[in-house]
Amino acid sequence: MKKNKLSVLILTKNNEDLLTDTILSVKYLTDEIIVVDSSSKDKTIKIAQKYKAKVFNYPYLNLGKKRQFALSKAYYDWVLFLDTDERVSNKLQKEIKNKLSKKSFYNAYLIPFSNHYLGKRIRFGGENYKMIRLLKKKDAIITSSPVHEEIQSKSGNIGTLNGSVYHYSYRTLFQTFSKFTDYALKEAKEKAKRGEKTSLKKIFLYPLHMFWARFIKDKGYKDGFFRIPLDLGFAYMEFITYITLPFFKIFK
Repeated sequence: MKKNKLSVLILTKNNEDLLTDTILSVKYLTDEIIVVDSSSKDKTIKIAQKYKAKVFNYPYLNLGKKRQFALSKAYYDWVLFLDTDERVSNKLQKEIKNKLSKKSFYNAYLIPFSNHYLGKRIRFGGENYKMIRLLKKKDAIITSSPVHEEIQSKSGNIGTLNGSVYHYSYRTLFQTFSKFTDYALKEAKEKAKRGEKTSLKKIFLYPLHMFWARFIKDKGYKDGFFRIPLDLGFAYMEFITYITLPFFKIFK
């Protein structure tokens, strides 16, 4: 089967439970799958090697810089960025094959994300969005944020695809809150570096506003009340960010 001239870039760290499905969702798209790993202690590397991925170690956890490093290893002109909790849908596979089989008018493509919480699809409350994940290597700009990095297009010549990336970011409550804790501490550290100060308003009102914005304003309730712990998790992340911020200012 003819493969596309596409490099798929996957970031990993201790993702033995996720990596196989991620690779299987793209293995018919390309003959270059690049895994950039941050010193995994589990079977992540063995799984990547099993599927003949090119593996590189990048010990630092700044996601923006890690993506930049992955981009530097890509051979082909087009790149597709994936995380290990993401899968390329069959519809998206076909679209990508079609776009890359001929000269593209665009330099980058927005891709819709189909987000899942505890195994169920969620569509509201901030979970309906598109991101640039497929683009020409020379057109890529990656912000160096350690948490909320962005992939941007230099040219601004951006199309939109219809097929989705299936995103399984919230798999269990323990995993979800562990992730939120990690994000909150990294965000607090960055805010401390920028000189931001905390306050009682930020500690107590920002979390309440976050829950209201996601569950009420952005109609998260339409997904069902089962998602309340998720939106409380986002509120919890705000709370942890601002209550720990003073400690990072002391020790920065």
